[in-house]
Amino acid sequence: MAKRFLPAVLLLASLGAHAAADPSVTLHGQRFSTEFATNDDARALGLMNRPKLAADHSMLFIFPDDQPRAFWMKNTLIPLDILYFDKDRKLVSMQLNAQPCKADPCAIYPSDGNARYVLELPAGTAGRLGLKLGEPLAIDGTPGTVL
Repeated sequence: MAKRFLPAVLLLASLGAHAAADPSVTLHGQRFSTEFATNDDARALGLMNRPKLAADHSMLFIFPDDQPRAFWMKNTLIPLDILYFDKDRKLVSMQLNAQPCKADPCAIYPSDGNARYVLELPAGTAGRLGLKLGEPLAIDGTPGTVL
């Protein structure tokens, strides 16, 4: 009888291992699947030309240093919350409900201080979660760079 359950147990174990390996971030107790943007090309492309972003999905931009950051919404089709985190992964600045840019010049959405990580979420998410400056960001997965 135990032989029949072994394949099911192995399947569940492999699914659990796969789920744990999926990149994600956790913010204010909420988990978001994420895509990492760790190089210049990925950071330049970001979420451009995407018609939607699921409520539980995000993009995390990872920079090699801490400095003031500024994002724009050129060719971005969906409104976003842009959250800036310092080297210790503490929330230092928020640009909420950043709107798509339909014509040049595009608005610039700067951080209020130095940031190493920038998280983009669907617009309204930060307000729904009640985010405050100083919130910690947990990163789970392998972004291809040392965190």
